[in-house]
Amino acid sequence: MRKYAIGAAPVFALCFALGAAALYSQIVPTPDLAGARAGEEFRTGVQAYHRFSYNEAIRAFEAALSDRPGEAVILDWLGRAYYRSGLEETALEQWEHAAAAYTAAYGEGRDEAVLALARAETVRARRSQTAAMAEPSRYTEGARIAGIQDGTTVFRQPAAILPCPDGSSWVTAYTSNEILRIDPNGITRERSRGPPLTGFDRPYDIIRALDGRLFVSEFRGGRISALQPDGNWQAYIGAKGRGPGELIGPSSMTIDDEGYLYVVEFGNRRVSKFAPDGAFIHYFGSRDGSFDGFLAPTGIAYLDGRLFVADNLKKALYTFDTNGMYLGVFLDENLEAPESLRVWDEQTLIAADSRRLLLIDIDSAIVREAGLAGNRNVRVIDAHSDQNGNIMTANFDQNEVVMMQGVDELAAGLFVQIDRVLAADFPQVTLEVSVSDRKGRPIVGLSDRNFLLSEGQDAAFAQVAEQTLLGGFNTGEEASVILLVERSAETRAQKDGLAAAFRDIYNALQDTDIEIADIISAGRNPERERWTPGNAASFAAAARGRDESYTQTWTFDTAVRLAAGDLLPRAKKRAVIFITSGQTGGSAFDTYTITELAAFLKTGGVGFYVVTLGTERTAEELAYLARVSGGKTANLFSPAGIGAAIRSIANRPVGTYQLRYRSSLPTDFGRAFLPIEAEVYLMERSGRDRSGYFAPLE
Repeated sequence: MRKYAIGAAPVFALCFALGAAALYSQIVPTPDLAGARAGEEFRTGVQAYHRFSYNEAIRAFEAALSDRPGEAVILDWLGRAYYRSGLEETALEQWEHAAAAYTAAYGEGRDEAVLALARAETVRARRSQTAAMAEPSRYTEGARIAGIQDGTTVFRQPAAILPCPDGSSWVTAYTSNEILRIDPNGITRERSRGPPLTGFDRPYDIIRALDGRLFVSEFRGGRISALQPDGNWQAYIGAKGRGPGELIGPSSMTIDDEGYLYVVEFGNRRVSKFAPDGAFIHYFGSRDGSFDGFLAPTGIAYLDGRLFVADNLKKALYTFDTNGMYLGVFLDENLEAPESLRVWDEQTLIAADSRRLLLIDIDSAIVREAGLAGNRNVRVIDAHSDQNGNIMTANFDQNEVVMMQGVDELAAGLFVQIDRVLAADFPQVTLEVSVSDRKGRPIVGLSDRNFLLSEGQDAAFAQVAEQTLLGGFNTGEEASVILLVERSAETRAQKDGLAAAFRDIYNALQDTDIEIADIISAGRNPERERWTPGNAASFAAAARGRDESYTQTWTFDTAVRLAAGDLLPRAKKRAVIFITSGQTGGSAFDTYTITELAAFLKTGGVGFYVVTLGTERTAEELAYLARVSGGKTANLFSPAGIGAAIRSIANRPVGTYQLRYRSSLPTDFGRAFLPIEAEVYLMERSGRDRSGYFAPLE
């Protein structure tokens, strides 16, 4: 590893590559050849970085440092390039050297030094949290959205929250008889009052069906309203009454894996089940020989093949199967007044229990308090985690929606990165800015009001002109995938399975906006397969591969790097789909460690999806890469198949935004380095990053 001396930061020559504004106005009046070479290499590195050519950028920055050892800005950019390449440990070292060099040159508190250290601290924190990512932090009140604002009624008595993939949330307003869609800034964007003639009659819960429709329970109306995904009313399910298919006081609802709807009836003290098309199936939960019956059923959730139902008066949770068979008491202690139950993750429920937010493990029934909402008079009747890692709570009695945020997130703020600068149309400049939390989860749903762009020389930064948010890449369902195929002795014997996997992937992608960008074979060396898009014969041939491609010494790590790297210039929703025997091979991590591969996937926003052919358990290394990159694992021959996992790529959350502005900086005929800063504000959190670019040569 190259070591760099840190002292007074040397600077570049005025009359060579970087011009009058070179590297934050670091100017040397006497030209020198080393400065010229360093300036040219620095320019090459910055331009390569903005083209996603990180290896080229590293080479250029290293060359620049050979002429200007210890130069702060080069160290800073070298750290960025290493970070984007997944070499986080090396990136941390460069950023720490850069911060020291900035401080030596300019004194304590220099912005560039602060930002370099902040990046290093965030990345280091993420690395230390990797093993415990599933452990939730303590949540506290981050922001309140009042039902009455400046004397104007926005909503009355919120009862339920339904988070949306774009970061917004639907909220049912019980007393004002409507549902509202609230964006991440707490601004109401849409309203729906239900059926055109009658409207909602005390809307209580709202959930999403497998096909995207919304179901709203109407507590006093004794029915369920089915709505289109945009909130427009479609039809009723059920009617008021006590007979089969009739409802009294319908409140909480849930959906199972097959799309069946379960409705808690507070008035009838039972649960009714409906088919996806609204046909009544049966009801259960009444008193019988094995179950004493409900007194005040409230929340319900489906998870891991079971239904969990809360009883407010009994202060207990009970379990049933999807046929309504009573399975027993799940939890009858550590509860005060349970209301809603929602799914937190694949083995945890989140419960609103008076003012407490509880996380309940469904295997052990261990209860953990995640936070407290308000004072003792608060009654939270719903709590649901949103796309941005918050817990949205409906405080019914206080007439407000409260956004609960992790204590560590509030302290750490947002992690903002200027990923790319496009300056071909200078003075029109376009930025791609990514926003995430301290754990690397993307922040979605931001608007122009959340961004502030500034430009300038040295410390004199000012807001840019004509700032416009072109959009977030989370909207839409365009995605790019690369199929990566294991060419081992094991898969040689499973060529029919490879062809079947390709066929199922192709079928799953029909009528989607997901493109297959390429097919790469992981043999002794990674190779791109020759195939013709739309040609079934060439697609099948690429699946089976050539006999000489199969080898005992196939490589995994370099193939993943090649596939993920090829995806970077493509759609922001992107994934590598690895078709495999389920194992990694003996030389899987000879060139890159699993940590470096995981970092490269995460920083590039590339999901790793594993499709296994055999019945053996998937290697933990593959499952790990899928987990940390937000991908999935699926077995080709499982009853569920692989279609749902593949189609889910279109819904990957992306926290990248594109902004445009008009620069007013002098370019010195394209030779000046032009700094740009992006600040992001969201409720109680903020973050910023500073980058730079070169305008086209004139």
